[in-house]
Amino acid sequence: MNKRILLLIVGLTAFLLALVATLLLTASTAKAQNLQGTFTGKLDAGMVKLTIVLSVLPDGTSTMESPDQTDQKIPAVTDFLSADSIAVSIPTLRASYKARLVGDELKGQFAQGAMSLPLTLKAGTIERRRPQTPKAPFPYKTEEVTFKNEQDGATLSGTLSLPTWGDSEKGTVLLMVTGSGQQNRDEELMGHKPFAVIADYLARQGIATLRYDDRATAQSTGGDLTNATSEDFARDAEAGIRFLQQNKRFDKIGIIGHSEGSMIAFILGSKGLVDFVVSLAGPAVSGDSIVWKQLQAMGTDTGITVEQVCQQQQASGQPWLQFFSVYDPSDNIRNTTCPVLALNGTKDIQVDAGMNLAAMRRLLPANAKSCIKAYDGLNHLFQHCQTGMPTEYADIEETFAEEVLKDIVTWILNLR
Repeated sequence: MNKRILLLIVGLTAFLLALVATLLLTASTAKAQNLQGTFTGKLDAGMVKLTIVLSVLPDGTSTMESPDQTDQKIPAVTDFLSADSIAVSIPTLRASYKARLVGDELKGQFAQGAMSLPLTLKAGTIERRRPQTPKAPFPYKTEEVTFKNEQDGATLSGTLSLPTWGDSEKGTVLLMVTGSGQQNRDEELMGHKPFAVIADYLARQGIATLRYDDRATAQSTGGDLTNATSEDFARDAEAGIRFLQQNKRFDKIGIIGHSEGSMIAFILGSKGLVDFVVSLAGPAVSGDSIVWKQLQAMGTDTGITVEQVCQQQQASGQPWLQFFSVYDPSDNIRNTTCPVLALNGTKDIQVDAGMNLAAMRRLLPANAKSCIKAYDGLNHLFQHCQTGMPTEYADIEETFAEEVLKDIVTWILNLR
């Protein structure tokens, strides 16, 4: 931490000079301590309002995060300009924040690129309730397991949730596959743990699950991330299915995937590797169409065409995005002949329900056990919401709508 304390003392003896300097240093340090701690507030960018959390630690380090967007704490550089003024720079975002402490509030300007917006942060942390997050003790067993994707050199760590079955009984199990971005086995996002909630609910109804940390995330190790695409992640999931197939406790093995995880579920479903598929907000059209629809839903469409979206993604230099932009799940959906439960929320602006469920109905092979359903008023995370905007996710206490959980269980149990 770089402290710049300027003491201007004129006309004092050497003794008084030293004494006053000591007193002022003590006072300035005390005020600087008021600049340490956690400060939170809302950055108002017009249509989008983002929660910002600045943590200034006693050891001189600091972090800034936007929990409405991600759980990642981004390292920041802090400079104490005076006893009550601070400058924070976030090199990875090319952003900065300069503010003055007024009472218990930091009042200043947040700048990023050509944008400069007022930002007031109040001392204190965000208290968010997550009432659905499971808490021990549980009426079922859990086992910590690992399995390997030998081809990609990835070791995946996960949790097997096991209902109490009879000694001679075999039961149903689902592999759980997260959405895009590196996530842990709970698919943790903004304090929500949807996969933990789903696994707990299913286990209490007699259905086992295996959820795992994505490659090179949390307790999972190995596997290239820089060049990885959905096809690489599908091999991780396939390793999980193979692991479950070798386990003698299961007679039905399904897969439940959320968003990109649903794409992966259909990749494995088309290979005949699973007995059933549960698709949560799954894309059924090409990636460039998904992004184009997102731009429309968020009001940021400036007349761009699907083709232009694809060109921009191809020019990004990011292998995952380049793959996603041209990937069309149609053939994999057509070739998935096992029963499919495809669900989406009508306020999902990341994977539009109308467009994707219509494609799903057109593509899925006829199967009396398959079911496609839209839920009125639910967002991409299957929360009851107002707008469906991702910036809402963190403020909603509900993690996963209970009516969807009930429908998943009822559908799976009816397969037996």
